[in-house]
Amino acid sequence: MTSTAPGRVRENDTVDVLREVADRVLWLSTAIIDHANRVRPNPTGLKVGGHQASSASMVSIMTALWFARLREQDRVSVKPHASPVLHAINYLLGDLDEKYLTSLREFGGLQSYPSRSKDPDRVDYSTGSVGIGATAPLWGALARRYVEAHGGGAGTGRQYSLIGDAELDEGACWEAVLDPTVAELGEVVWIVDLNRQSLDRVVPNIGATRLQGMFTAAGWQVLTVKYGRLLQDLFARPGGEALRRRIDEMSNPEYQRLLRCTPAQLRERLTTPESAPLLDTLDDETLYAAIRNLGGHDLPALLDAFDAIDDTRPTVVFAYTVKGFGLASEGHPQNHSSLLTAGQLGELAARVGTSVDAPWQTFADGTAAARLCAETATRLRRETVVPQAIPAIPADIGRTPSGRTTTQAALGRTLLDLTREAPEAAELVVTLCPDVSSTTNLGGWVNKVGVWSPQERTDWFADDPETILHWREQPTGQHLELGIAEVNLVSALGELGTTWSRWGRPLLPIGVLYDPFVERALEPWSFGIYGGGQSILVGTPSGVTLAPEGGAHQSVTTPSVGLEQPGCVTYEPAFAIDVEWTLLASLSRLGRPDGTSAYLRLSTRPVEQRLAAVPEDRAARERRRRQVVAGAYPIRTAPVARPDVTLVAMGAMVTEALTAADRLDALGTHADVVCVTSPGLLFRAVQARAGHDTAETWILDSALPTERSAPMVTVLDGHPHTLAFLATVHRVRATHLGVTRFGQSGDLDSVYHHHGIDTDSIIRAALDVTD
Repeated sequence: MTSTAPGRVRENDTVDVLREVADRVLWLSTAIIDHANRVRPNPTGLKVGGHQASSASMVSIMTALWFARLREQDRVSVKPHASPVLHAINYLLGDLDEKYLTSLREFGGLQSYPSRSKDPDRVDYSTGSVGIGATAPLWGALARRYVEAHGGGAGTGRQYSLIGDAELDEGACWEAVLDPTVAELGEVVWIVDLNRQSLDRVVPNIGATRLQGMFTAAGWQVLTVKYGRLLQDLFARPGGEALRRRIDEMSNPEYQRLLRCTPAQLRERLTTPESAPLLDTLDDETLYAAIRNLGGHDLPALLDAFDAIDDTRPTVVFAYTVKGFGLASEGHPQNHSSLLTAGQLGELAARVGTSVDAPWQTFADGTAAARLCAETATRLRRETVVPQAIPAIPADIGRTPSGRTTTQAALGRTLLDLTREAPEAAELVVTLCPDVSSTTNLGGWVNKVGVWSPQERTDWFADDPETILHWREQPTGQHLELGIAEVNLVSALGELGTTWSRWGRPLLPIGVLYDPFVERALEPWSFGIYGGGQSILVGTPSGVTLAPEGGAHQSVTTPSVGLEQPGCVTYEPAFAIDVEWTLLASLSRLGRPDGTSAYLRLSTRPVEQRLAAVPEDRAARERRRRQVVAGAYPIRTAPVARPDVTLVAMGAMVTEALTAADRLDALGTHADVVCVTSPGLLFRAVQARAGHDTAETWILDSALPTERSAPMVTVLDGHPHTLAFLATVHRVRATHLGVTRFGQSGDLDSVYHHHGIDTDSIIRAALDVTD
């Protein structure tokens, strides 16, 4: 990818205008926060918050980037606490109405942190969860390349991350940096706001040299913008090298303390026999300005750094800054959430040439700053994205599985069937795994569609007859294999799920990982959904049914996690046909403005498929399919007017429930069995019946009809509270079986008995609840 920098004009003229724009951006971002906290009525007295100092440290960087180097095709992830700077820039560019400047953190107004889905102005990446927003452009770059390799339409462009230095404490950053694929993404640029402060303090040892070495070792280009032109000029004079050495060798807290010193105190702290010849020649104003002249606030230095970016590999720019630069609070160790006083705000307004009484002024027509804003707005204008329609996805492929198989195996089978029944839709499917393709039954799919890679690679085992999984890496492949880092997996999944809204090119992304690690990956996946990423997450194997693997690999709380996740429909199918129907339904909800994500929890337990009792009649089969997709269906109806007990089971436990029903019948206790496929959809139906949701409620009447209400036993391979709410549908007596403790290795019968979810436990619970 080549880079042509827009706005390359005479440096002195450019820098003067950029400084004027930066001053206005500083003022607007500061005033936005001030208004939210001090001007807007706040009858509850609850803290509103905002980050004037964190915003100020980014003003120069963002001004230089937006108004001199950014292009229409580029995308930027802005550090969470700098959201007011982004809104100030968008306002100057005409992308944000003035009415929103008074609405920061107000209901329906500007969000606390940049949000693609909730902010009224243009936001490329949602940020707010530290580390996740930083890494998102890596996976955005991967998604762009994938789209380009599969039909095109995503164009080119750099993917920028503007991040705080404290974000580099997050492991998510390093998991992403170290993934081998990332080293090939030359369009990625991270700009680190190296202000050396955290929320509570000045960080004693930020370890910039160590961080630079870590990026270098990962194959990144490392650029450092430490000192501005003023300091660099002083360093070149007699005594300057001694001054540089003195500053370089001092600790972060000592340097930050200099920012709070008077000129006289500065001389005292900086003067050495070697530096005295220089310091004695400097007036107070120059010395005061010099100690603040870090590279992250020096516009020419920043522009030089941006021009030095090598687009053949990822780049990180370490830009040294002062937290609160330009504000009365600059450099103070506790300025993270501090607010300027009314007097300090007035002083800032006077210094930058605006007014507290008219805070939202733009530049006067005809001025150089107004022209720069207009030219930048024109340069960055994007065409409205119109998502392409996804080819029709069948609701039912038509097969009726037989024999014994697992829901995990049904996943791969359904994907292969899709390539034959709906090849155009299947071409949009992209699967991801963290090095578990073969153990999650995706081998056949991978062999069919190949593995995606930015460039074609030789498969050295292609001629080995004993190789079952063929690893054909090429740009046209449809499977992505990441390292064993679930956060990377779901972060990439989220960005692949946004291509419909970024470039109008929808994909159908499916991420497959071991279910116990869904919780590890939940936050970045949830954040991806929040940012508009629509995808399917498959957790398999799941539950204590994975008995021999031991307690560390047995998931307990994931069923309720799926129920509670916003923007997601969760399914736990019991049979292979349930997998097909729910997966196809989930695919049909992706890649559109009203779309939703899905989570499927699958099992490695072989189940006799005849137990599903799929109707042969076409209309009855369709009725069953609709029930499966809607959340539940009656799988066994006792031959009596009203049963003695209703057994409600989910996933792997349906076999035990059916066996228990047969044995109860022999004891004279008649049991209906209901198979739950989606507790989340059922809960929404319950809420809708009470007027708290807009979901349809017919599934409750279909699966749990009033005329067959009876005491209830619920059972699942997960925490029992997941299904406990179902007893409220008819307010029946109930008991709830499930897993509430860490498991241990063992055979299936022993583990089920240990947790009280075996057939005998279901029978005892049913007899107790009907007694």
